[in-house]
Amino acid sequence: MNTVLARLNTIFAFTLSVMAGLTFLCFLSTYFNDHQAVVAINTGKVIVKNVPDYSASREKNDLGFVVFDLQTDLSDIFNWNVKQLFLYLTAEYATEDHTLNQVVIWDKIIRRGENSILDYRKANTKYYFWDFGNGLRANKNVTLTLSWNVIPNAGTLPKIQGQGHHRFEFPEEYSPNRFQ
Repeated sequence: MNTVLARLNTIFAFTLSVMAGLTFLCFLSTYFNDHQAVVAINTGKVIVKNVPDYSASREKNDLGFVVFDLQTDLSDIFNWNVKQLFLYLTAEYATEDHTLNQVVIWDKIIRRGENSILDYRKANTKYYFWDFGNGLRANKNVTLTLSWNVIPNAGTLPKIQGQGHHRFEFPEEYSPNRFQ
């Protein structure tokens, strides 16, 4: 009954229970932290083009080009339980076909110890800003918002939206080239 294997099993089970309890206490120590930060976003050049979609339909769709400025200080979010932040800039707008469209146009990963003060001037989008249809031209209410996921050592993965957003309009005319 009290063999070496039984005693090792008891020690192993007790060790796992203690480790699970300590991990939960570590999670609780940072659960109530506020992961908010003030974000300043602005747009510079905004262009919309009507280009063919090279899928099976071959229809022309709107493609937006946005040059943006982004400033924020995320250093207060980092503590001992934050491994990294996954940042993403989304554009949200409404069209006649869909009341809510959200497109991720830029993202970045910031690891603990890296520079967490962002100051981007005249940055281009990282991903294409497609609208499957013609919903970008003359759209008067496009909102840019910076959000992030906190990647902890232990605990949940909260999705946080930055304090601050920017609204802009796409032009009424299609641009003949990208840099006009």
